[in-house]
Amino acid sequence: MSNDSSIAQHVVNGLRPFFYLHLPSDSSYETLRDVPNYVQRVLPYFIMSLGLEAVVRVLQGKPAPRINDSVNSLTAGMLMLFMDFFTGSFAVVGYSLLYQYFHLVDFDWDSPWTWWIAFFGVDLAYYWFHRMAHEINLFWGAHQVHHSSEDYTLSTALRQSALQRFTSWFFYLPMAVLGIPATAYLVHKQLNLLYQFWIHTEVVDKLGPLEWVLNTPSHHRVHHGRNRYCIDKNYAGVLIIWDRMFGTFQPEGPKVIYGLVHPLASWNPLWAQASHLVYLWGRFWSAQGLRHKLCVLFKGPGWNPGTARLGNPLDIPETPLDPRPYDVPVSRWVRWYCLIHFLVVLYATQEVAARQHSLAYLWAVGLILYFTLSITNFGLMFEGRSVCAKVEVFRLLLVLVVDAYLMQQGVVTGLSTVVSWMFRSVACFSLGAWAVVLAKVLFQEHKAKLH
Repeated sequence: MSNDSSIAQHVVNGLRPFFYLHLPSDSSYETLRDVPNYVQRVLPYFIMSLGLEAVVRVLQGKPAPRINDSVNSLTAGMLMLFMDFFTGSFAVVGYSLLYQYFHLVDFDWDSPWTWWIAFFGVDLAYYWFHRMAHEINLFWGAHQVHHSSEDYTLSTALRQSALQRFTSWFFYLPMAVLGIPATAYLVHKQLNLLYQFWIHTEVVDKLGPLEWVLNTPSHHRVHHGRNRYCIDKNYAGVLIIWDRMFGTFQPEGPKVIYGLVHPLASWNPLWAQASHLVYLWGRFWSAQGLRHKLCVLFKGPGWNPGTARLGNPLDIPETPLDPRPYDVPVSRWVRWYCLIHFLVVLYATQEVAARQHSLAYLWAVGLILYFTLSITNFGLMFEGRSVCAKVEVFRLLLVLVVDAYLMQQGVVTGLSTVVSWMFRSVACFSLGAWAVVLAKVLFQEHKAKLH
């Protein structure tokens, strides 16, 4: 019985960050080294929650989450983590330096007042960052990847931008000048982010009186809609009061159609990150004169010469003309193959993350490039691209060659013998299957050339 209660307590503690169930007494820290990595702590609960949501959706009569969309969302989150490796904690460092030299008030790190001021300060800063990410075209170029899913499930919360950190960090700097310690900022920055995970779902309806104060699944469904009434609404992180105060609140109304006004229509995770920036680059150079070029960058995504700063809302249909989500018909085995191999890559990514401080830099970079190649090719498979067979054979050969080299050198990977041989078996079997597919593709290409 004690084991069962300890397991239950562990699960409850693991889920607390998702609902901001923390108090000053258990989440105030003196040094940055003491601040937990809440995001890393809850990683297993992300995956568990996705499975639970899928079951609930089916029981409610809703379609199960699509494999291609869910994998595509998770790969975006992985790209964000890969960027973490290269950029490190530059936002926290910048905040700490500004606090060290320019703060106006000395708030005690263990004071409940400090904790609550940081709670409201981070949430208000998030509101204004999030609003500007929609109202400034250059910032939208980083943020739009989060809105590119045409489904609305918990996996959508993990569809994050690899570049957004470069446009968001300075919105929190006024807190450093005020005197909020970096530890309080870092705690609430993480908890604010994790709270927003559970509101990305259709299985939770309206929550009664909580709708007046908190950001809820209902409010956030509106934010992810591309119906006209949904555009540029409900920017809240935790508290919906900011939208009510600043005139951007919109209750949920007619059925919400999710995604971008101009759908991405791709499963390529790299294109999802870069597509709007590529579009913006072309539009910037085609604009006439410096004034119009600056307007392209710093006015809204819907702006055109002669319109208001955020564009003309009547240009957006009340209901999208084609509400069907993007999909490409591929065989069921391809979908399940991508899911299984994605989970293998996800597991490997977590193993590397746990050992990143002991890995040589070049090895770490090489692994990140390999993981990026892998998840990009999964996207190509979902799109039914013929080139994916060649890339997959290369990818599997590469992992087997590297694995053989590590075994020969006696390098200890830290994986158990059973897990290591299971991965090798999966790679060998997959390589054989894709070799057959590649042979068929090459034969068809040769046959086409003869004709």
